[in-house]
Amino acid sequence: MKGKETRTRLDRETVLATAADLVKQHGPAALTMRKLAAELGTAVTSIYWHVGNRESLLDALVERTVADLGEIQPTGRTPARRAASVARALRRQLRAHPHLVAMVHERGLTDRMFLPAQQALAHEMYAAGLRGARAADAVRAVQVHVVGHVLVERNRERAPVQRPGEHQLWEARTAGQDPALARALARPLDAERLFTLSVRALVTGLLGAAGEVAAGLGDEVAAGGADGATGTDENATASGPGN
Repeated sequence: MKGKETRTRLDRETVLATAADLVKQHGPAALTMRKLAAELGTAVTSIYWHVGNRESLLDALVERTVADLGEIQPTGRTPARRAASVARALRRQLRAHPHLVAMVHERGLTDRMFLPAQQALAHEMYAAGLRGARAADAVRAVQVHVVGHVLVERNRERAPVQRPGEHQLWEARTAGQDPALARALARPLDAERLFTLSVRALVTGLLGAAGEVAAGLGDEVAAGGADGATGTDENATASGPGN
């Protein structure tokens, strides 16, 4: 009776949301029907009623993830700013849902997952005057940059403590006799600022004057970017080479 009563309180979206939370916290391996039922306070049979077996649950969860990650709304007054905003939004999504993104990839839907971001970027490339192969190269360059940056960030976070660390490795001699560069490279990496700077450089090269990059991104980076990155000009110069 208890299971039947619980079934009436459940719905498909509740089951999928709880399953997504399990995957986000503990990874896909933690998503078992028994554990999900325990989280929901119901019987396994109630889950079958709403989403089917585990394979059906995974398929539905992947579809839900693809739909959720697809919601990117560009912001900014110029194509350059809006393209950079898409890159930042995509990075945030990938950073916030690593296990769910891995599930999407494993089930062969990666290209579909990236399609909304690509479409948003394509729109801004068109607005900036890029056409054909040049526009396609620009869209893919921004996407690959975001994915590569996220992978490097994840690897750095999972890496063991480095001995010696950057603060011990960098000195005037190892920085080409540039003490200021050595001091900057010895400080912890500011991933937010580095991403903003690298997107600015990439979009500048891709769009040039057509995207109003100088007016569209320069003040944003100086203010720290939409993600709240901060730092001095010395930091901006020194963040990239050693990383």
